[in-house]
Amino acid sequence: MQRIHHVIDRTFRQESGRVLAALVSHLGDIELAQDVYQEALVVALQRWPLDGLPRNPAAWITTTARRKAIDRLRRDRRLDHDEERLEQLPGESLTEEALDAEAIPDERLKLIFTCCHPAIGQEAQLALTLNTLGGLSTAEVARAFLVEVPAMAQRLVRAKRKIRDAGIPYQVPPPERLPERLEAVLTVLYLIFNEGYNATAGDSLIRQELCAEAIRLARVLAELMPGAEAFGLLALMLLQHSRRRARINARGELVLLEEQDRSLWDDAEIREGLDILHAGLTLRQPGPYQIQAAIAALHARAARAEETDWGQIAALYGELARLNPSPVIELNRAVAVAMAEGPVAGMKLLDRLEDGGELDGYYLFHAARADLLRRSGWIDEARDAYQRALDLCQNAVEQAFLRRRLDELGDG
Repeated sequence: MQRIHHVIDRTFRQESGRVLAALVSHLGDIELAQDVYQEALVVALQRWPLDGLPRNPAAWITTTARRKAIDRLRRDRRLDHDEERLEQLPGESLTEEALDAEAIPDERLKLIFTCCHPAIGQEAQLALTLNTLGGLSTAEVARAFLVEVPAMAQRLVRAKRKIRDAGIPYQVPPPERLPERLEAVLTVLYLIFNEGYNATAGDSLIRQELCAEAIRLARVLAELMPGAEAFGLLALMLLQHSRRRARINARGELVLLEEQDRSLWDDAEIREGLDILHAGLTLRQPGPYQIQAAIAALHARAARAEETDWGQIAALYGELARLNPSPVIELNRAVAVAMAEGPVAGMKLLDRLEDGGELDGYYLFHAARADLLRRSGWIDEARDAYQRALDLCQNAVEQAFLRRRLDELGDG
């Protein structure tokens, strides 16, 4: 039974985007597709312990969801031409022969552009794509946007019904319309990767399936639209992802970048990321994703932490702030300045951010401030900042790290 539950969970995490996109492609209704997909997962929990695991669990779930959709449409008397479209969905038979690896067409890129249609507000675009392609629950998306779960649930429902009622086409836009939709798509993929690379909540720091999904979709996008920023985003993901094995030690504890065992970094991903970054830089003046990739490249090229060119990293963050002003970017610049010039120089920049108050609810601001206060010898203030960061943090691995830092400082 435990193995059955593991397979179902793995299918949901790894295949949910592809299965859901295939269903949406033929149903034309995201809300209905998600409902019947969930129903199919329930059936799998009931059937697989008795019948055994199918050879292709994702195809089995797709077929079962399709049949649930037909039943629903018949009950609602909405079938007519919808049934004809449903019959085109692969996997009519549940026999082992039908469940081959090609049973589910890959429609994910269509779903991304549908979710990022300009008729939908940008926040709804991001939330909807994270919920559908990224497989994030409503609660996870709500945490990513710092809103209450009921408010996010309503936002997602409105976005899905907007697509259905407005007849927004489920397709990749024609070439002349692609550029206007690219920025939202890049942002969505970036957020999916970030949620996987540094989970906002839960017991794991890294959600590998989300990182892999974001990288895969970024590859597809770079192939479809081989532009500078598409290359920049893909390079950034690969360079960041190359460090994944070094970020957690054998005890499951967070390891800071400067303390990581760099022999664990993935050399193949680093080489690929550097090559893609170079290819993108030849296309045009660097954009925000290319600059972030260049920062990741400086880390990747440093064989030892002390060889990191923090001065250049600080300068790149300054350029990034010029192109895309943001308090989070200024926070990162302050950390880089502290590494290059000393904690006092970094604290001056953090003090300005603190005066603005925009990052008071952002735990990484307080964690960074605590670290610089600790390095400067301001132990009582560092303790307060670590406690504030701990109060705001929702990830168990990062919470454990902050507690260790507090323990190291003692009770004063």
